[in-house]
This record gives sequence, structure tokens and C-alpha cells, in this order.
Amino acid sequence: MSKQEKPTAYELRLYIAGKTAKSVTALANLKKYCEEHLKGQYKIEVIDLLVQPQLAEGDQIFAIPTLVRKVPEPIRKIIGDLSNEEKVLVGLNIRPA
Repeated sequence: MSKQEKPTAYELRLYIAGKTAKSVTALANLKKYCEEHLKGQYKIEVIDLLVQPQLAEGDQIFAIPTLVRKVPEPIRKIIGDLSNEEKVLVGLNIRPA
């Protein structure tokens, strides 16, 4: 069975509000997990709601930071600084619970 690599198998959106400690930590954690577990198969879009507040409504964002997995469906959300790697990987369905 050959392993075929699909470009951007995961499309992730991280909603933040400015460069707060939590936002910076969440992004750093997310990049680390993606490089370890999804190398070459992910795209991260960071949306700063201080700059683009109208985008919060589309994904129904009520807390910051929030990570949204757009692809693959179904859409999943994880709220917080993403410091619990196991919870993030299970939440994104990268690792089975």
C-alpha cells in the first residue's frame, strides 16, 4: 500500500484577538503539532479579529483563541491556547481517542 500525499489535507483557521500571550502560544503550539503530525499536509490561516471582526460570525466564534478545522469535514473547533497536545490531536481527529 503506497502512501499518497495529498497537499493541504487539513485546512485550519486560528482565530485570535491581537498578539496576546494566549494567541502567540496557541499559534506556536499549533505549528509544532502540525509539523510533527501533518508535515506537508496542512494550511494554517490566522485571523485576527481585531483586524477582521466580521469573520467571527461565519464560523460562530465566541471565545479566543479558537482553532477551527475546516477540511476535512465535519468542521471541528478547539478553544484555548492548544497547550494540551493530546486533546488537540484528538479534537482535530489526527489521533484516535
